[in-house]
Amino acid sequence: MSESIYVENLTKRFEKVEAVAGISFSVRQGELFGFLGPNGAGKTTTINMLTGLARPDTGKIRIGGIDCTNNPRAAQHLVGVVPDESNLYPELTGFDNLCFCASLYGMGKDERQTRARELLDAFGLTGAAKRKFGGYSKGMKRKLTIAAGIIHRPEILFLDEPTTGIDVGSARQVRQLVADLHRTGTTIFLTTHYIEEAERLCGRIAFIVSGRIVKINSVENLVQPLKDKHVVRISCQGVQDDLQGRLSEAFPGITFENLGQERIRVEADNPVPVGPLVRFLEDSGAEVSEARRIRPSLEDIFVRITGIEAGAMRIEKEKMGGSR
Repeated sequence: MSESIYVENLTKRFEKVEAVAGISFSVRQGELFGFLGPNGAGKTTTINMLTGLARPDTGKIRIGGIDCTNNPRAAQHLVGVVPDESNLYPELTGFDNLCFCASLYGMGKDERQTRARELLDAFGLTGAAKRKFGGYSKGMKRKLTIAAGIIHRPEILFLDEPTTGIDVGSARQVRQLVADLHRTGTTIFLTTHYIEEAERLCGRIAFIVSGRIVKINSVENLVQPLKDKHVVRISCQGVQDDLQGRLSEAFPGITFENLGQERIRVEADNPVPVGPLVRFLEDSGAEVSEARRIRPSLEDIFVRITGIEAGAMRIEKEKMGGSR
């Protein structure tokens, strides 16, 4: 299978900060590839270089087999881009925004109007076609921005944080739209800080932290080491500093990890004795509010490899107002 995206030793500095530090990877044709990392990891800087919005300091880029290293826009006709912040015009209607974007790709009047109506219908926005974009809800804006990114039927689609800042229902719709696009054969490069989103949608994932890729593999292969593990997550208050050591001594063969926010992760090769464990915690002065068996997931792998807890990523994202 041919490569739709090829990156070799890509770097980008902003003054003294190395935003992207010599990363290399490739994305196969028709693949849905996830780029997963916390705020400031280099996700948006990478996507900007791949789409011609920023020039790399060093490295090679090929998009659709075309060398874009020195000519960032050489493959523009193959590419659709959906930025994390909408780039559409608030004073134009949804229909007019799509027609304008289509005109930028050289589509004729009849073709762009037909395509705009087709996408408005597919994205459930026909009823809002004549309304100004500025009056759309966040979820509607996100869907129209994706529609604008695929107006010219690109072979390769770059999606930067597609579900950030929208409600649960709209996020579910957007994920379905992304999955549908993938099924039609579109190659998708998806950046996200939502681990569960990456696990649900992507075939392969790269973990990026501080501008460096620390792991690339399929979701199946990443999760495989934990498939036979038994995991329990405990929520409790009043945990003493030395409790983790005492737990390890009292329950040999079981691994305990303090996740912060008064949560403990318990992992073992055999079923975890939840009852005795809860009683031990309560006898030690902790107040247990929940002890839940969980299926080992990509989040566990991400935490293990990067040392970054998924909840902390979401909180940091909210504090930063979505910037990376």
